[in-house]
Amino acid sequence: MIEKLTTRALNRATLHRQLLLERAAMPAHDVVEHLVGMQAQEPFSPYYGLWSRIRDFRPEALSSLLLDRKVVRASLHRATIHLVSAADHGRVEPLLRPFLHRRFASSPFGFVLDGLDLDAFTAAAGALVAEKPHTRRELSDHLAARWPDHDATALGYAASFLVPVVQVPPRAVWGESGAAAWTTASTWLGTAEPATSPEQFVRRYLAAFGPASVRDVQTWAGMTRLKPVVEAMDLRTFTDERGRTLYDVPDGPLPDPDTPAPARFLPEFDNLLLGHDDRTRVISDEDYRRGIVVGGKPTLLVDGVVHGTWKITGDGLDVELFRPLTSAQKADVESEGARLLAFAGATGDVRLEIL
Repeated sequence: MIEKLTTRALNRATLHRQLLLERAAMPAHDVVEHLVGMQAQEPFSPYYGLWSRIRDFRPEALSSLLLDRKVVRASLHRATIHLVSAADHGRVEPLLRPFLHRRFASSPFGFVLDGLDLDAFTAAAGALVAEKPHTRRELSDHLAARWPDHDATALGYAASFLVPVVQVPPRAVWGESGAAAWTTASTWLGTAEPATSPEQFVRRYLAAFGPASVRDVQTWAGMTRLKPVVEAMDLRTFTDERGRTLYDVPDGPLPDPDTPAPARFLPEFDNLLLGHDDRTRVISDEDYRRGIVVGGKPTLLVDGVVHGTWKITGDGLDVELFRPLTSAQKADVESEGARLLAFAGATGDVRLEIL
């Protein structure tokens, strides 16, 4: 008989694998690899995501990795910007490239592909950004000069989706600012690691997000047709409270569902909230309908689930709660909030308000 896992059991398993039950004594590079990348649509969100997961994390630990080309930002999972290790870019980008091409073709800018010689276009765009990094605006201007009958803005977007490119610093370096500029992955990173297999990609996902369904894996990656891959693998199987079949790596830890989960402040678009098709293990259907996940609001976890949102202001930290806290939870949130302000180099009070 297949074991059933409660939603709370799934919550604690995923929090444990996401390093959110207890901060890990791991280098930032290793955590980024363990998570198979971090959603980085907002340039500085990975800093807060790593702070919530790593003991004594400092921003310089990630900034130096970006400057030393040990980690990189690129359009990958779900065709969104992700922070991945340099090695993982080589491993996963070829696997996701067909999806990136299809995603662009179906985007509002996909019309630019009509009548465009893709081989000539990708060669020209690749040579352009290999010479030096360019912003999308610069790409649009250069490419429109060669293809004047095509929409300039669409050409710029096409270049950043159809050519294997990465964003370069100072974009996303703590304490600095800079427009998103792109160069080829080979120019910035050199020789790439061999591409991973779909099976290995799934295993790494489950090790960081599992147990999970096939649809969960596909939602996280932005891929399709993974069911035959998953079903052919040697994996443990469970069911959840909704009757879905869940898969897991053979040695995936399953903590006691009663394991305490401390308050955690997560950044915008954290993959904990985007990494599953069924997100009820970390956010209720009611709270999901508030639009905070797709809207990209930083979220507060209390007892392992989304309990509110937060924002650092000029005079402190404002926390909007969806429901009341116990006295112990309030103290935990205030204490963690004070640490968050210190990490961000901000001062002021932690203010809690129930919506």
